[in-house]
Amino acid sequence: MEYNESEFLIETIVPKNELIISRTDLKGVITYVNDTFAQISGYEKEELIGNPHNIVRHPDMPKKIFRQMWEKLQNKQKWEGVIKNLRKDHGFYWVHAIISGVYKDNHLVEYKSIRTPITYETKLKYQKLYDQYRNIDKENIRRVVYS
Repeated sequence: MEYNESEFLIETIVPKNELIISRTDLKGVITYVNDTFAQISGYEKEELIGNPHNIVRHPDMPKKIFRQMWEKLQNKQKWEGVIKNLRKDHGFYWVHAIISGVYKDNHLVEYKSIRTPITYETKLKYQKLYDQYRNIDKENIRRVVYS
């Protein structure tokens, strides 16, 4: 996989005191986003709502992370982890995410996600870890080409 758009290398920093919040239906289609999510992702709220949440999935993210997430959610557990997201302009941002089911009368009705900023050191740690996962699983390998 090659990305030769310079924006792919531009990181948007999530402000320290901000929360990125979203909700999805049971198929992962976005039903709600807060202003911070729209601002950080580079999308308008109307562009996000009605689309699959993976609209912001960065290609650096190993598939195994999302398999683990769905496995936990299907077992009525919350999932917590670090995610690198793709902005509309092809830049990126890192977050710590907590995702859980929302239940009414013991019946799963939607998913909610709360994301917060992480440190530079944590970003480096997880970029290296995710690169290793993708190598082991023979997924697309990140390669930046300057022309």
